Amino acid sequence: MTEGLFILTVIFVAYVVYQVRNDKKANVNAAASEAKPAPAAAHAPKPAIKQEAAPAPKPAAQAPKPAAAAAIAAPAPEAPAKPGLRNPETGEITAVFTNYRFAKRWIKEALVSEGLLDKVYKNNELDADTEAKIKNAVAKFEAMPKYRA
Repeated sequence: MTEGLFILTVIFVAYVVYQVRNDKKANVNAAASEAKPAPAAAHAPKPAIKQEAAPAPKPAAQAPKPAAAAAIAAPAPEAPAKPGLRNPETGEITAVFTNYRFAKRWIKEALVSEGLLDKVYKNNELDADTEAKIKNAVAKFEAMPKYRA
């Protein structure tokens, strides 16, 4: 019995060592492939050396191009806000849920504390009427500026 247990232990240890060595090799190969420079960056043209010959004439006055100036002056469009709800206590942003069963606990408690729902419903208490009530409450809840992400 002891000999059988010893053999199984040796086989298990050999398997673990084998897996660890293969993982290290895979990580080294992946790191090496990521470290290679891109072919375009390897053949980048070198800057030309400027010879001091005759000085170039300076332009009198450069008028700014109106299209370029308008592009620079125009503010960059803002990225659309992430859809979700923000917990004002922790600052956590949670994706908007489509099913009350999968909503985070703080959202359910906030719905009750804001007076939008009577209580936190359990999964076995949900029916069609309750789901409709919850859907309306969530729509009002998402509109509150306090909870917008």
